[in-house]
Amino acid sequence: MRQSESMGRRVVITGLGTVNPLGLDVGTSWQGLCEGRSGIGPITLFDAGAFAVRFAGEVKGFSPAALPDPHAAKRMDRFAQFAVHAALEAVRDGGLDLSAGDPYRRGIVLGCGIGGLSEFESGHAAYTRGGPRRISPFVIPKMMPNAAPACVAIQLGLMGPSTAVASACASSGDAVHDAARAIQRGEADVMLSGGSEAAITPMGLGGFVSARALSTRNESPTAASRPFDRDRDGFVLSEGAGIVLLEELEHARRRGARIYAEVLGFGRTNDAYGIAAPHPEGRGASRAIRLALEDAGLNPQDVDYINAHATSTALGDEIETRAIKEALGEHAFGVAVSSTKGMTGHLCAASGAIELIASTLAIAHGVIPPTVNYETPDPACDLDYVPNAARERRVRHALSTSFGFGGHNTCLAIGALA
Repeated sequence: MRQSESMGRRVVITGLGTVNPLGLDVGTSWQGLCEGRSGIGPITLFDAGAFAVRFAGEVKGFSPAALPDPHAAKRMDRFAQFAVHAALEAVRDGGLDLSAGDPYRRGIVLGCGIGGLSEFESGHAAYTRGGPRRISPFVIPKMMPNAAPACVAIQLGLMGPSTAVASACASSGDAVHDAARAIQRGEADVMLSGGSEAAITPMGLGGFVSARALSTRNESPTAASRPFDRDRDGFVLSEGAGIVLLEELEHARRRGARIYAEVLGFGRTNDAYGIAAPHPEGRGASRAIRLALEDAGLNPQDVDYINAHATSTALGDEIETRAIKEALGEHAFGVAVSSTKGMTGHLCAASGAIELIASTLAIAHGVIPPTVNYETPDPACDLDYVPNAARERRVRHALSTSFGFGGHNTCLAIGALA
């Protein structure tokens, strides 16, 4: 029996919301993914001329003034603005009436890996120019990682469980885990969950450049993120938010909600190996996948699609391939595996949420988004990566993997409602 069944409450996805380098809404973003379009380009948020890497996955055309409360938006860092934007879309998409029902039965859990980095940098600059008196009273409320879920809760009147999760690039997956468990345990009937990140700043870019984690293809940014390709040379830093609306199944049915998919299971581990490097054998990652299957009551052969974490790093993509083969056995060679980061770049804490949305829509529409920029096979990466073109295929069950600095490994299993 699945853990969720033992708790007696099933969790479904009824709404989707996003803002990311491909677009300001789910429809535009999904079309971009299916077309294999890249959202990567030269950095415009600041002058990156002195940096070894001068491109990223920026959100384009976003205006905080378009949020329902522009005055409140001015007191939010960019990552919190993204979260509010995506949350509003998820609620609209789900047709949820927030004016009715018990607000204490609705909550939010968001993954936020870095928090308000832009606010921190501007606050420090003000201090260096004019001393302590120049520090804004809004520095702490804007930069704290929990500002994103707090701002969403305030804007939408969510008075139930409200927390932030910080586990680097696994934050979104961990957040969805916590939100779904809150519904399963009976703490809430409706939860918003996902992640938000806005780290394209001088310190954010510079830190990743110094760590030699980023691709340096300044002359061809749209081809820079190339998951599983032999010539991959690092990830592309991106920004944005992804949020899903989770509901208890009967609650969703009573209000006639459209159900995209059911949340079936989770697996979480830690490599206990290195602060930035994954375990070379991928043991933690493979165990997370196996735990998700066990929690979901699925066998390896039940999996039709895996949206891989694969960030386009030489070590990470190879280790994830190894972990998938270890977890799924021979079926690993029969499952479709793709990484959408070739189009979106790596949104850090928000990546898992964007990729959960892509996995959900793959189930809903029977289309698997491609792994773009896949030109030269790597002998160490030998699975079916859906290269360069979307594929029509029935998807009954999908996995979404997320791995983060600190050794965090998370896997989510979702499926069509049975």
